[in-house]
Amino acid sequence: MTTRRHFVALALGTGLGAAFPLRTSAQAWPGKFVRVVVPFPAGAPPDVGSRIIGKRLSDLWGQQVLVENRPGAGGNIGTAAVARASPDGYTVLMAAFTHAVNPFLYGSTGYDPVADFEPVTLVSEQPCVMIVPNASPAHSVADFVALAKSSKRTLTFASAGHGTSPHLCGELFKRRTGIEMVHVPFTVGAQQDLMAGRIDVMFAVGASGISLGLSGHARALAVTTIKRVAAAPQVPTLAESGLPGFDVAPWWGLFVPARTSASIISKINADTVAALADPAIRDKLESLGSTPVGSTPSELARYLKNEMAKWGPVIRDAGITIEG
Repeated sequence: MTTRRHFVALALGTGLGAAFPLRTSAQAWPGKFVRVVVPFPAGAPPDVGSRIIGKRLSDLWGQQVLVENRPGAGGNIGTAAVARASPDGYTVLMAAFTHAVNPFLYGSTGYDPVADFEPVTLVSEQPCVMIVPNASPAHSVADFVALAKSSKRTLTFASAGHGTSPHLCGELFKRRTGIEMVHVPFTVGAQQDLMAGRIDVMFAVGASGISLGLSGHARALAVTTIKRVAAAPQVPTLAESGLPGFDVAPWWGLFVPARTSASIISKINADTVAALADPAIRDKLESLGSTPVGSTPSELARYLKNEMAKWGPVIRDAGITIEG
């Protein structure tokens, strides 16, 4: 015969008791290794940055943070894999600029960048650097715009490929200045062609752009971020150079699958922001040409939506599409 005492014991051991492991699980997270998926090849800035931050998080959590590279389709393959992952906090995405632009570039990405993810924190921003050959008569952004408008030929700008941040930066520059330029995508050799004067300008990302622009082999005219960068404080911004409000900053940020617990998101956010505040980690990220940020989840959500609102019209007006 089931007594009232037996019933209470049964309830605590089944339905009611099931609530307690859930709370304990959230409080005890992480109880095993955490996987950070980087949808780009090893050695790319988001990959290197993930390893720098991951090491600190491993120390904080007492669990290994494994960085897994899942490149392909401009970041879509790895990103879609995280969208389908269990929302338990053990699979995290180090997304980048592509998270905001790929929905406009590809017919199908396999995920919704807003609905399928919860934002955690904006990790870092990088500048693009506007660089011209030493032989160019342009010594300022105003000089370059005047050159483009007066030249008998259409000037050329290089990028690492269709839909990349340097490509889109060049397209936005065209829109803001009213000039025409021909886009020349490269897989390799863009810097050599620029230095040789076979390309008129390029918008190079991060440390490589800063290094080239200050090397003496080419000339940096401006950075694309709204503020000057610590690694090249002498180089003005495009906003200072006659294009107020111009702000292009290829970025990385952490996201988790939609429906991940708010308590887990809060912990990942707090510990990542603390890691980004560490001077040793900041120095390492700045050596990549990046500016560490560390935002709240809601700030990253707004940032992503603003990026999508910025780049959608540029991509549509320029007719840029990528198959795959």
